[in-house]
Parts: sequence; C-alpha cells; structure tokens
Amino acid sequence: MVEAIQKQDEMPKAYEPKKIEAQWYKFWLEKGYFKPKIDPGKKPFVIIMPPPNVTGELHIGHALTATLEDIMTRWHRMKGDPTLWLPGIDHAGIAAQVVVEQLLAEEGLNRHQLGRDKFLERMKQWAKKCRETIAEQHQRLGASCDWSRECFTLDEGPSRAVRTAFVRLYHKGLIYRGERIINWCPRCATALSDLEVEHKEVTGHLYYVRYHLAEGDKDFITVATTRPETILGDTAVAVNPKDNRFKAMLGKKVILPAVNRLIPVIADEAVDPNFGTGAVKITPAHDPVDFEIAQRQGLPLVNILNSDATMNENAGPYAGLDRFSCREAILSDLEKDGLLVKVEPYAHSVGHCMRCQTVIEPIVSKQWFIDTQPLAQPAIKAVTDGRITIIPQRFTKVYLNWMENIRHWCISRQLWWGHQIPVWYCHDCGKQTVTIEDARACSHCGSANIEQDPDVLDTWFSSALWTHSTLGWPDDTESLGYFYPTAVMETGYDILFFWVARMIMMGLEDTGDIPFSIVYLHGLIRDEKGQKMSKIKGNVLNPIDTLEKYGTDALRFALSTGTAPGNDIKLTPSRLEAGRNFANKLWNATRFVVRSIEPERTDMKIQWSLLPVEDRWILSRLNRTIASVTSLMEGFQFGEALRQIYDFLWGEFCDWYIEIAKIRLRSSVKEALSPIPVLTYVLETSLRLLHPYMPFVTEELWQNLKQHLPPDWQATESIMVATYPEADEAAIDPEAERIMESIIEIIHSIRNTRAQCKVESTRWIEAQIYAGKLKPAITPYSQVIQTLARARPVTFLDSRQEGQLSGNALVLVLKEAEVVISMESTIDPEVERKRLQQEIKRSQAEVARLEARLNDRAFLAKAPPAIVNKERDKLALRRDELEKLKQKSLNFEEG
Repeated sequence: MVEAIQKQDEMPKAYEPKKIEAQWYKFWLEKGYFKPKIDPGKKPFVIIMPPPNVTGELHIGHALTATLEDIMTRWHRMKGDPTLWLPGIDHAGIAAQVVVEQLLAEEGLNRHQLGRDKFLERMKQWAKKCRETIAEQHQRLGASCDWSRECFTLDEGPSRAVRTAFVRLYHKGLIYRGERIINWCPRCATALSDLEVEHKEVTGHLYYVRYHLAEGDKDFITVATTRPETILGDTAVAVNPKDNRFKAMLGKKVILPAVNRLIPVIADEAVDPNFGTGAVKITPAHDPVDFEIAQRQGLPLVNILNSDATMNENAGPYAGLDRFSCREAILSDLEKDGLLVKVEPYAHSVGHCMRCQTVIEPIVSKQWFIDTQPLAQPAIKAVTDGRITIIPQRFTKVYLNWMENIRHWCISRQLWWGHQIPVWYCHDCGKQTVTIEDARACSHCGSANIEQDPDVLDTWFSSALWTHSTLGWPDDTESLGYFYPTAVMETGYDILFFWVARMIMMGLEDTGDIPFSIVYLHGLIRDEKGQKMSKIKGNVLNPIDTLEKYGTDALRFALSTGTAPGNDIKLTPSRLEAGRNFANKLWNATRFVVRSIEPERTDMKIQWSLLPVEDRWILSRLNRTIASVTSLMEGFQFGEALRQIYDFLWGEFCDWYIEIAKIRLRSSVKEALSPIPVLTYVLETSLRLLHPYMPFVTEELWQNLKQHLPPDWQATESIMVATYPEADEAAIDPEAERIMESIIEIIHSIRNTRAQCKVESTRWIEAQIYAGKLKPAITPYSQVIQTLARARPVTFLDSRQEGQLSGNALVLVLKEAEVVISMESTIDPEVERKRLQQEIKRSQAEVARLEARLNDRAFLAKAPPAIVNKERDKLALRRDELEKLKQKSLNFEEG
C-alpha cells in the first residue's frame, strides 16, 4: 500500500493535500491502526467522542473537538498506550425532529398526518443519511477513532442501557411522575429542562392592576405584573407577613378582574415587599415561585393555556385567543373598567426556547422528573476529593455552584423521536408497569389493557450514560471492564451542565465509579472580530469547505495553535494561511533533505564525538523542544506545545540549520563531516513530534524520507504507530546553544542594518566582529556569516581597538559580541551621488521660494508679524539643511 501511494522517487515541487489525504486515511483504516488491543498489563487511554447531532453536517465547533481529541489519541497511541477513541452519534431528540418536520412541511405534510410509525421511519432515514455524512466528514478531518465501535444513541445497546437506568432510578424513588411547573415551548410543543431555556433581558412593562375587595366597593388592593393575561389563572393575592400596610386585608377576599372569581389575600415569606406595591398576584399554574407558595398554602391550580399557547376554557371570555392577543384584550378591558392604575417601563429576564427562540411559558404539567439531589452529592465529592479534575480549573467553582443548587430534572418530552418512556398505564386497575422489556400485561392485575406512555426521554438522559452505555453497560463486558473509567472527556464549556455534570452523576450511579478522570473544556470558535459564529450573521465557516481550500492539516493547525483550555478562539484567514504555509515549509525542507541524501549512502549513524557546533546545537534544541512539548501535552496545553514545535521547525531547523547545512554541502572540503545524518535524524524525529497535530503531511513526508534511508534503518510501516520522541538529556549542550545564539544574533544584526539602510540584496557590506572569549568558537563560521548576512569581508578581532574602520561606522552592541559596520559599505556611490544631487536641487528650490516670498513687499505688508517670523525661521532651517547636504556631497566626492 505504501509503495502504491509513493510511486515516484522525486517529491513533487509543491504540497497538494487533496492528492494524499484520502489515500493515507484509507491506508490507516486498512491496517487497523485505530483499533486498540486489550492488554491487561497496560492502562488504556480512552476518549468517548461527544456525539454530534443528526441534524445535518458537522460545523466548525465539531472540527475543533475532533482535532483536540485526535491530538490526544494519536499522541497516546504513539506512546504505546492501548488507545480507544470511540465515535458516536446522538439522535438529538427535539432538534432532529424539528428539522424533519420542516422538511415534511415543504411537502405539505405534518407528522400527525403520517402517524407515529411512518414518521419514525422518516426520522430513521434522515438519521442514517446524517450518520454517513458525519462519519465521512470526521474521516476527512483525520479522526483516528475506532469505527468498528461506532454507536448511535438509539442503537439496541444504548437503548437497553437507557431503559435499565430509568427502571433502576424509578424503583429507588428518584424518578417520579408528578405535577410541577415546567418550561413549555408552544412552538416545539414540548417540555424543556431549565438548561434548555435561554434567558434574555427584554424591555417590557409593569402593569399595576386594582383588585376590589369583595366586601364594599371602595376598598381595593393593587398588584403589579408583567404578564396581565395570567390574571385569569390567579388563585390568591399575597403579601409579606411583616408588611404592616396590608395587615387589615389578610384573610379577606378580592374579586378577580375579568372573570369575577373570588380569591383570598394571604401572607407568605416569599413575597418581596419592595416589588411593585408589595402585593403580588399568585398564579400557581404559570409561575414556579407561585407554585411553591400554592403548595405551602393549599391553593388550587388553574391552568389557562392550551399546548399551543392559546387560552383554554378557564380563560372565560378570552378562550381561544393567542396569549399575546389575550394580553392586549384584557388590558383594554381593565382600562375600560377603571382597574388599570398605571403602566411603567420595566426591564426583566424572559425565557426563550434555545432551539426556536420562542418565548416559553411556565406551566403546570404532569411530567416525569429525576430527583437529582441524591445523585449530585457523590458527583460533587468526586471533584472536591480530586478523583475528577476539571481543566481549566476556574470551571470547578462554576460546576460546584451549579451542583450544590441543582433542581429536579424534567426528563419527559412530548415528542415522537427518541427513547419512549418505559412505563405502561393499565386502563383497568390504573396502576403503572415500569420494566426494561416491553410490557405485555399489567404487572399488578395482569390485564393486557395497557398503553405505553407516549412521551420520550430528554436527549440528555441517554447522553448522560454515554461513557458506559457505549462500552456494553449494563452487561459486564470485557470492554467495560478494561476501558471504563475512561481517561478524558473533552468538550465545550457551554455544555458543562447539560452533559458533563449529568455524565458524572449517572456514571457514579450506574457503575459505582467515575466516568473519567479529566474534564477538558475548550472554548467557542469566533470570527476575526470576536463574534460568535451564526448563520444569521453569515460568518459561519464550513469545515469541509475550509479544508478543501487550505488542506486538513492547515485547518487543524489553525484550530489548535496558540489556544488554551477554556478560551475562545478567533479563527481568521491569516491563521489558516499560516497553517498552509507551515505545511509548505515542511514540504520544502523535506524535499531538500531527501534530494541531498546520496543514493550510495549506507550509514546514517551520527558521529557524536565529531559533531560541529551547529549539529550539537540543533540536536540540543530538538531535545529541549521534545522535553518542553511533552510536559505541555501532559498538562493539556496543546496550543502552546504546537507553538513551540512550530517555532523550532520553522525558526531554528528550517531558517538556520538547513541554511548552514546547505553551505556545508556546497563545500569542496572532502574530509568535512556531512550534515546529512543530523539533518535526517532531526527531520524524522520532528515529524513524529508534530504528527498528532498534522497527521497527513507528516505521514507523507515521513514515508518519502523513509524511502531514501538505508535498508538497515528500522522503521514501522506508518508514522502513526512509530514511537513518540523522548528527550535525551545527554544531547542537551548549553555551550553549543550559547555559541549558535551569538552567531544567529550577529547575522540578525547585520540583516537588520541592511534592511534599515535599504541596502540592495546584491550588495555586500563590510563588518568587523568583536567576540571576546567566543572568538575561537565563532571564527570558523565566517563563511556562514558572510553567506547568510551578505557581509564581506567579515573580520574577527579580539578587541575594538584593533579595528581599522573609519569613524563613519555603526556599532551594534549584542549580548556577547559587538558588530561594527562600515556605513560607506552600505552605499552604492553612483546611487548616493544621484540622491544627494536631487536632495540639493530640492533644497535649493525651497530656499529660493522662501527668499522670494520674504522679498515680496505685498506679503510683508499684509501678513501678520507671527507668520512673517515663521517663514524667516523656516528659511534659516532650509539654508542650514542645504549647507549640510553640500558638505556631505563634498565629503562623498573627496572620499
């Protein structure tokens, strides 16, 4: 296979990602490199992929997730760890159902016309198409996951795990069905958990409404509300028991406007005396605080809304109206009846459905809930005692705060797509049968007249089991025993509560062990202006389009370089171009090395005792880089690790060592030690160091290099199963680094002078170098300095007093040396002569203009004295400049 991919001996001049990426991925797959072997003697490294939703294609956030997880996976695989990266797909519940319903609407259909079975068949067809697309896109991104283990949340195994977890929690009393206030989305027609509600600050109004007491026409109590339509569901007016203003009214009845129902005035500690008038309306079926008050006070619940947010029969004359139309109608009636006291602007937070942005309605409903408090305590302890570490650490406090204040989790959804709740209701005895397998008869009375709950479970319920359901739980499988707990859960910080916290709770509950030891949270991807990417703003980057343009490795580079855990990333065209340029730089460097290897060379051993300074330096820098990169990767600082690899390869190996090696290879001295063994060793090692980040280009270059190495060079079939580099402390050479740093600094200083003086590239400039104690070590590099700095002659002296340069010289003081550059040598005489003549002509013309103006009597008569004096000062300055130019020209001609 390798031979088939690499047919030509000569590497192409340019790197073309499209020609090699698919071939190498196919090669890796066919070789089975992505499949781990269970080795009881070794601790495995395991990542369970956060499953993308079957709502279409991958977005750029998925590309970031895949890149970071693939970096970790490839790194651990090269380290020799049994490595499993298990891929999967999420059925996405409400999100996927909305997409398919929109497609049906385009055909003039809805799900109810199809019926549940046919609709679910359409959902399965859509999911299958998405799964294939997502898998293909992950492969394009280079994801080295074990595709033989790919899971779907609705597969048989995960589905049985969902039912098992549900039944166990039910029998423990932690899952229950009851009436509570839930978040209802009228558009999606389903309940939402608190986490699925996005709260937005909106500018609304505070309406003050008068409620007359039942006894007497003159007495009344005024309440303030932001939702006057809910007046129809009021069952009390409440005041704070410590508020003396309303003591006389406690226990009395008031007349509810619009429907004329009598409701009591009650006292409750939950009332804020500073809100509005201090008296508040209690609508227990449509407000969570009011619901709790009603439970304490024994108040009835009056639901006034249908599922589509129209008013129901309890709304009296307003029945059938949309909620917002009802608001306008009731306000008009209140004003007409003299009950609307005043209206004030009021900014407040309003809940919206995260998916469709519809304003949600708090509504009392019979739903399924999990009492999460008993599950949260072990999950809190797992983090506080250090068994689970959250990276970056600042999110630990956020996690603990949420877990310590956790609320009951509404897990039922009024959808068809998902895990149908495993509860059957008996129409004869009225009891519930809760079982893992499909029930055929009531477990209480034996009647076959039973019906399954039509609702499905919240998508996040199945996702909470993902780390163990994908490995075979509830069965005691070999995979579960070896690969669980997993090592790292890598995901975005925005789903820390949606998913991570729930996985920790359910992992501990179901298995008795933590689901992972590390939580690595990445940030969001933003555009170059720092704005969050969205289709509405038109700034979304499609990962496949991006890799088509720049190459997969360039995209992976842009997503990972310089990033830090938990920090948002600005993905700009310049970052992508930098990734593409880096791949091209590596291509050209490898092409040079490959072409430099003599066909007859059979020995690539490095003769350590004979190495010149530059060889010792690059080997030292390589090993320092390996040590630092390894430490950074162990600390999950992948962005900084890549930056250091980049700096070494581009800034030291390519820009300096290869350029020096070129000079040595052109040398006519036959006995000189060849740089080829070191060039080859450093390049090959660096490619392995970089491989987890940029797998395709490193594989291609490594295979090209491998073809030109002697037969006795031991190598694996692929770079991805080669050993990851380890630092050799014996190769670290501080003295060689000191010498080369000084040589590089000298060359830099001369190059900078050339740039500042705009010296033509073809012109040589003269330089003297005072290197003190480093002179013996630097002197042999005279040819290197001459070639790379375009300086000739270059003279090395022991002290500045030995210099022979004239006074017109530039002295550059460096860390351990001084460079003196003859300024005359930076100038082309003919060019400088013409420049001075032009400057003199321009200066003479300006002097003549100013003299003429100051000799003009009309100007002198009309101009203010300040202007005249300013012009005289300007003339004096120009005359002085002209004299200096003439003297400089004279000196130049004499010189």
